[in-house]
Amino acid sequence: MFRVTAILCAFLAAGAALAGPPLEKGAEVAFLGIHLINTSPLPLRPEEAARAGLLEEAVRARFAEEGLAVMDLSPVAEDLDRVANPANCYGCEVRLARRLGADYVAVGEVQKVSELILSMNLVVRETGEGAMVRGRSVDIRSNTDDSWLRGIRYILNTEIFKE
Repeated sequence: MFRVTAILCAFLAAGAALAGPPLEKGAEVAFLGIHLINTSPLPLRPEEAARAGLLEEAVRARFAEEGLAVMDLSPVAEDLDRVANPANCYGCEVRLARRLGADYVAVGEVQKVSELILSMNLVVRETGEGAMVRGRSVDIRSNTDDSWLRGIRYILNTEIFKE
């Protein structure tokens, strides 16, 4: 029993350490947006692309609400346009954010698995070493504006801005 308890305690301690310190108020964030990935047999619909924009607005608003400055991406827009998915580009997101002088870089994805199953994630990295400081992935079971917003709010409330 002691061994199981010790392993469980070590696991919980490691999980707590993964959350990282709170994001610093006044810090600058390069938010590179939400990328859509379609692995379903159905094509992406225009309203799903619009929902990605809705999530981006919600994330930007929450960063500002929490005292973080969301940076203008226009100085790196040309390079960003050449990136297929900033959430999966082997560190290019950190390099772009460094060029902007950002303290953090944030990137997200929504993967359409089927018409009703979607996976959503948001990751925040510090730009010094590129280490992830906050991040979470959730699955949602509905394809509406409300369900997408509930998913991103869950990520923001339970991980990105968790104290």
